[in-house]
Amino acid sequence: MRFVKPSATLIAALALWVACGPAAFAQAKSAPAPKASQPPKASAPAKKQAAAPAKAVAKKPAAKAVTRISTAPKAAPAAKRDPFLPLIAKGDTGKGVPENLPPGPGGLVVSTLRVDGIVRSPSGMIAVVSNPQQRVYFIREGAKLYDGAVEKIALDSVTFRERGKDPFGKPLDRQVVKRLYPRAGEQ
Repeated sequence: MRFVKPSATLIAALALWVACGPAAFAQAKSAPAPKASQPPKASAPAKKQAAAPAKAVAKKPAAKAVTRISTAPKAAPAAKRDPFLPLIAKGDTGKGVPENLPPGPGGLVVSTLRVDGIVRSPSGMIAVVSNPQQRVYFIREGAKLYDGAVEKIALDSVTFRERGKDPFGKPLDRQVVKRLYPRAGEQ
């Protein structure tokens, strides 16, 4: 038995047959081959053998390619998490200031307040505070704010009770002291 070295076209045809099936192979086989400068000469029986499979395939209509449109949403491939990012996102810490705050002192956020002055009156102490938009408000002890309340007003500072959430979503209350004249490193 003698082994013959397979040609590149035979290997390509076999690969096409395996990959796409017989219909694609028949379409590729019936396509005209690029012409070389000198075509190889074949004997009459070889021409008949080469034409026979092409006719057999030509008699059989090629299957039309059907494209299916899927209406079901496809799930995106799950992306791998970056190992260098923290597990707790910064947006979950509760430091974000909401966009639409209610008007008046009820819309003041403790972390954004600035104490501008403190006034002693016969009815008690009054703190003059401003928000980032430079609006000035007069607040008293016990006043409710967006994320807390005024706990105590002294001659040089205002103490707030700020309500928030820790990174895990657990409710957290903390005491925040804002001074009229902040020291180095405060605020």
